[in-house]
Amino acid sequence: MDTIHDVVIVGGNRLPFALPGGSYAQASSHDMLLATLEGLVDRFDLAGQQVGEVCAGAIILKSTDVSLVRQVVLSSSLAPTTPALGLRQAGATGLTTAIAVANKIALGQIDSGIAGGADTASAMLDGGDARLHRPLTDSRATTMPRKPAVLARLRRVGHTTGHAADSHLLDEQLTGMSMGEHQAITTARWGITRQAQDARALASHQGLTHAWDSGLLDDLSTEFMGLTRDEPLRPDVTMGRLAQAPIAYGTTLPNPTMTGANAAPLADGASLTLLSNRQWASDRGLPMLARLVDSHTSAVDYVHGYDGMLHGGTYAGAHLLARHGLTLDDIDVHSIHEPFAATLLTTLAAWADVDYCRDVLGLDAPLGSVDPAKVNQFGSALAAGHPPAATGGRVLAITAKMVAHHAANNPHLGRPSRALVVLFGAGGIGVAALLESLP
Repeated sequence: MDTIHDVVIVGGNRLPFALPGGSYAQASSHDMLLATLEGLVDRFDLAGQQVGEVCAGAIILKSTDVSLVRQVVLSSSLAPTTPALGLRQAGATGLTTAIAVANKIALGQIDSGIAGGADTASAMLDGGDARLHRPLTDSRATTMPRKPAVLARLRRVGHTTGHAADSHLLDEQLTGMSMGEHQAITTARWGITRQAQDARALASHQGLTHAWDSGLLDDLSTEFMGLTRDEPLRPDVTMGRLAQAPIAYGTTLPNPTMTGANAAPLADGASLTLLSNRQWASDRGLPMLARLVDSHTSAVDYVHGYDGMLHGGTYAGAHLLARHGLTLDDIDVHSIHEPFAATLLTTLAAWADVDYCRDVLGLDAPLGSVDPAKVNQFGSALAAGHPPAATGGRVLAITAKMVAHHAANNPHLGRPSRALVVLFGAGGIGVAALLESLP
């Protein structure tokens, strides 16, 4: 037990994400998680094998989802003796499960594991009532000109670009406010402009379009129910079209700036990441994309305190870098979740602010500045959509691949290529992870 083992990210798999009431309207979290797991098992030739653990979660649960992860494992091609664990931590679930698996690998308790999550925002169209789910989402019920009530509910979960991207079913219990309303206050406090947010949304759609078109995601995804790329993606979006979207959040504030078009729509989907120690991957001839070095979880008091609900990741990322004596200049790949474009922009502003870093984060100096164009270069949730429990796995897998690419393209860097992954979640939660390339 005295040895701490390196934890490597072997690869990942996800489904293309779908809009609520869209291609996966009839699919459950079990269906999506199982399809994702089977794709991962097939990609890495794991059929019949027992891995150390499968750890996954879902935020939007139905009563039938009891023992969801274990039921998925028993339905899969993995050895039925593979242990399973269900875990939830709001929108950071996909990363938190990976950290849980990584910690067990590092301690030598297991040699391998699979982590991730699945969510179906479609279930919220009817408040999660399975008796109403199918009638509301069949082709007759979703004929938009005839069903204005259904359209209104679809818009609340981000079905249509330019409308609010969250559902009142996810309002914070202690404040009665939606995530978007919380973010609108933080956005105004930091003076983030509408143009800057729209530019982030445009960059996300362009980056994700390139990722799909170039084949970058081919070995990180599995076709499901006829969907081959993310349904919320808009390859033809322009700044002009984004500018036409109506204000969706902070409407009672002076000069509100946040729209459904610069917010991530909730979505249906699943993702998983395969992690192991070096020996396990080497024995099977499997790739080792990156090393998961360390992580940090923070929480902010958004009910009684100064910080906004989606500022937890600002703390987590800062404290993680500080623990390793790093600044943003030492990071090569920046993967910062964008539930709203403004979430990223307020985080970057905070990390560059002398007073905030000193007085609030307790740092000796600012972490530095990053050109937003260098963050999430292959798209974010603004374009892919956001199934809360699945976003972490999507981000972690593509980031590990980008770390490997950066190291291969910079052989004389003189140090490992590094990535910072930051996730934000409801409840003021923030989770960050530090990745490095392997020699």
